[in-house]
Amino acid sequence: MKAAVVTEFGQPLELQDRPAPSPGPGQVLVRLEASGLCHTDIHAAHGDWPVKPALPFVPGHEGVGVVTELGEGVTERAIGDRVSIAWLGQACGHCRYCIDGRETLCEAQLNSGYSVDGAHAEYAGADARYAVRVPEGVSSFDAAPLSCAGVTAYKSVKVAHVQPAETVAVFGIGGLGHLAVQYARLVGAVVIAVDVEDEKLALATELGADHVVNAAEVDPVTAIASLGGADVSLAYAVAPRSFEQAFASLNRGGRLVCVALPAEGTMSIPIFDTVLKGISIIGSIVGTRQDLAEVFALHARGRTRVIAEGRRLEQVNEAIDQVLRGAVPARLVFEL
Repeated sequence: MKAAVVTEFGQPLELQDRPAPSPGPGQVLVRLEASGLCHTDIHAAHGDWPVKPALPFVPGHEGVGVVTELGEGVTERAIGDRVSIAWLGQACGHCRYCIDGRETLCEAQLNSGYSVDGAHAEYAGADARYAVRVPEGVSSFDAAPLSCAGVTAYKSVKVAHVQPAETVAVFGIGGLGHLAVQYARLVGAVVIAVDVEDEKLALATELGADHVVNAAEVDPVTAIASLGGADVSLAYAVAPRSFEQAFASLNRGGRLVCVALPAEGTMSIPIFDTVLKGISIIGSIVGTRQDLAEVFALHARGRTRVIAEGRRLEQVNEAIDQVLRGAVPARLVFEL
């Protein structure tokens, strides 16, 4: 099979010919049809985070394809099922987090494209229990970004407990942000989209944003204040400064949901304002298998749109460069 492989941090990925993996007990082999490029893949390839993947490895955790082989003992999936390979590749299933619906916090989890080889390849192995079925009515091309960008945006709106008529500021209209605009609208929020590119703000308006703010031209904190302030700020831009602006835009009782993971890794938050204004700061990491099933169900019903462009796996390094330059409207998807 062909696979895009990280052989050295910070260096271009290599397109290699590798043997297709054999599914072990409890696993399935998936013939990939689509694999989305997430900013996390780039962080992984650059070794940006404190816990780094073991080299060499295949990134990719927005994979969608068809099960072609079953490992020993697999009963949850069948040959021919179309499934998603998402960030949560495997969890223990019995810790307090797994059994109370917070499996993405499991300390024993394995992550696709990070701690185990992922989906930027023609074939990938997956734990059958964590390979979520993709329903009819959702194309593989759309299902790929929904497997991370979609479920992560959806979960961040969920944990913010957005109420109808509240104002939600979405900082960063990219792969996650363009979907978050839609999820916030679905629960009845007034949406303010914040970005530094007019093209992305035009996309946000097309997808239902009520207001847009170009943070390259005006102070977003002042602009949002003039609109009445935000009850929820969703931080998707990979820049600590945008997190601080998202915090400063909040009304009393507001909620800042931190999602993006800048390599710098630190934001400065005033304790005085946090306490006196009753601000909540929430970390939100991807979503559970149930969250992903709900994301797929909403998309199958026509409630969301995925904005993405196709690429070939051979274009992986060019695609990474385009993402880093902000030269894509929302998501890039490798068609395999």
